[in-house]
Amino acid sequence: MKLVIFGLSVSSSWGNGHATLWRGLCASLGRQGHDVVFFERDVPWYSSARDLTELPGGGELVLYESWEAVQALARRHVDEADAALVTSYCPDALQASEMVLHSVCPARVFYDMDSPVTLARIAKGEQVEYVGPRGYRDFDLVLSYAGGRTLTELRRVLGAPRVAPLYGSVDPDIHKPTGAQADYGAGLSYMGTYSADRDAALRALFIEPAERMPERGFLMGGSSYNSDFPWLPNIYFVGHLTPAQHPDFYCSAGLTLNVTRGPMAEMGYCPSGRLFEASACGVPVLSDVWEGIETFYSPGREILIGRSADDAVAALLRSPEELARIGRNARERTLALHTADVRALELENVLGAWKSMAVEAGAVCGA
Repeated sequence: MKLVIFGLSVSSSWGNGHATLWRGLCASLGRQGHDVVFFERDVPWYSSARDLTELPGGGELVLYESWEAVQALARRHVDEADAALVTSYCPDALQASEMVLHSVCPARVFYDMDSPVTLARIAKGEQVEYVGPRGYRDFDLVLSYAGGRTLTELRRVLGAPRVAPLYGSVDPDIHKPTGAQADYGAGLSYMGTYSADRDAALRALFIEPAERMPERGFLMGGSSYNSDFPWLPNIYFVGHLTPAQHPDFYCSAGLTLNVTRGPMAEMGYCPSGRLFEASACGVPVLSDVWEGIETFYSPGREILIGRSADDAVAALLRSPEELARIGRNARERTLALHTADVRALELENVLGAWKSMAVEAGAVCGA
């Protein structure tokens, strides 16, 4: 299968959770014998923080300066493809969608990797830059980063004719247990780009516990934080970390925190890539709560749930043995169900199901 993708950025993980997801998927698709071509607009804020130059799995990474400059090449690849995907926050999503929808490609797909955020913005009356005037109704298939109610809303609000979840995943060759590093030592760690819709949960599950436990160290990694953030003497900030640095970061803390963006938590069934990364490293995770979390990890056995600062403090007071056991259980679940290999197979299956359905419909129409 040849798969052509028009995405945000796979070459830079700076403030960009899409990158690590695509790297794992591309590597897995390549191992399964598929040919992947990824088109990414070369923009300064990503090129200055680039941490990947070749697509994993032997695929082709096409960095381009403008849509006009790459349009002819993109059209050739799309017309040769078995499936073409346009993703949310792709800077040329509308142009790429127009090309894909008017191509001879047999599977024309939109992958909304931010689907609850997309729906929340539309509900507020905002113009979403990657959604055209006809929504998703002209695509053969719409993939969603979140499941549950989001799938119904993609049909109702954006006219998606056929939807399927494609959740986040982890590459266990990169995210795996390592020894603790003194530079990242902490009682509780948190990694994530700053977002206003995570702020309330972050304050409840990270800032307030830090205030109440001044003897404990709290470690934060990420980008887009500023001096207005409520820094405390026992909160240590390390800034942006490349994916290769993530395992040391996670494995150096007794417990790590997962905080979901507000619109995603409200819709549910929205496991973050960071949740899978930390779990693959065998690190116990304290997560905010959202509908469906128990379908991914068993609360109390494979994950801890935090609704308040009291929950976070209680989690931090658990014995190292209890926390280690939860981390081991979560890693076992992750390796069985949430790796990039698993998601690549799910993608292959959903595209195969669409192809079979299209062939059957064509046969009926031609009868």
